[in-house]
Amino acid sequence: MTRFHHFAKAVAMGAIAVLVSTSFAAAEQGGKYWTPADGQPVLHRASHAKQHRVKQTTATRKQSAFARMDDPAATKKNEHHLILQVNTNDTAAMNLALNNATNVAQYYKDAGEKVKIEVVTFGPGLHMLREDTSPVKPRIEEMALSTPEVSFKACGNTQEKMHKAENKDIPIVRQAEVVKSGVVRVMELQEMGWTYVKP
Repeated sequence: MTRFHHFAKAVAMGAIAVLVSTSFAAAEQGGKYWTPADGQPVLHRASHAKQHRVKQTTATRKQSAFARMDDPAATKKNEHHLILQVNTNDTAAMNLALNNATNVAQYYKDAGEKVKIEVVTFGPGLHMLREDTSPVKPRIEEMALSTPEVSFKACGNTQEKMHKAENKDIPIVRQAEVVKSGVVRVMELQEMGWTYVKP
């Protein structure tokens, strides 16, 4: 009787071991196991954690995408910026600056990319944007219509000095905007990442 009792106990333990082993194998393959309490399928903990990580990663990617959309630097990645400085009263230098501006604008237009070009004048270069002395005024008027990517800035400090020296108002072409300091304007644009070129 004792020998039979030990045999039955051994058989029962073996059956339990097989059932437990089968349950874990099924859980690893299918991501589920059966609870002995109610017999309902429950997500395997490892599989549940993996699904949670996947959902978290997807959410993180979506958040990153929205962050890039809200980031001005990211949205303007394909927008180019150029400063052209003119500080000499030389017609050839003025025309060279306008040629450079036209060529760069056309290059990026052909490439399907955006560009902003700013011609900044100060010192003797202010004559480029003076209504009464500019040797390139017709070109500036034409460019204002054909190449809106190009803008012009006149140094207010230089305008004030010329006003005192000549004892008269210094008119600026209507296509240009007066800034307080041409040099400071160049500095600020460079600090914003604009490319600087002196023709």
